Amino acid sequence: MNQPLILIIEDEEPLRRFLIPTLTGQEYQVLSAATATEGLAMARSHNPDLVLLDLGLPDLDGMAVLRELRSWSRKPVMILSARNQERDKVLALDHGADDYLAKPFGAGELLARIRVALRHTLQSDVSEPVVCSGGLRIDLERREVSREGSPVKLTALEYRLLEALARRQGKVATHTQLLTEVWGPGGAGNTHYLRIYMAMLRKKLETDPTRPRHFITEPNVGYRLNLEAPGD
Repeated sequence: MNQPLILIIEDEEPLRRFLIPTLTGQEYQVLSAATATEGLAMARSHNPDLVLLDLGLPDLDGMAVLRELRSWSRKPVMILSARNQERDKVLALDHGADDYLAKPFGAGELLARIRVALRHTLQSDVSEPVVCSGGLRIDLERREVSREGSPVKLTALEYRLLEALARRQGKVATHTQLLTEVWGPGGAGNTHYLRIYMAMLRKKLETDPTRPRHFITEPNVGYRLNLEAPGD
């Protein structure tokens, strides 16, 4: 459940039938949409780790989708397009795309570029890929979590919340920041989401969830990961 979530926004059904098993075969989580409207709704509700975006969508040009995504998300966006003129590539990159792959393309090249995009995101977000809080160890590169040496299974949303805290290296994350990063802009204002999922994280990762040492509440502000917490 900790694997990156990839959103495909592509109207060509044969290409979606190729992409979905290619990505799930590498253990990525996958969502797909055939229109810009559906894709933007999924992006807002699920806040994917990477978007594969076609420019020639039936209801809205892909460049408009890219601009909308960039208005609130810095997650990688990779363009998949039959438009292979240099001006199209430059325009997409200038508007915030992270990469541009002209159709047709092979599975190997696509997967390699996805790995690069996700790795660059990790490197830009945090200088140290392993974050520890006492006996709690979070490997952001491998997306693995362990407590006192034993692996812990988290749901996708639990991991995304933990990751958002870990990337801040002990700094406070506000309610709004966490809601936007974990649930997307549609989650803003729903602070009860945070209370529920923070309780679930504490239940799995704290020795005594009623007296948390790893996940500290900053009243009326947000939460932070305590990097100076003692081990169990």
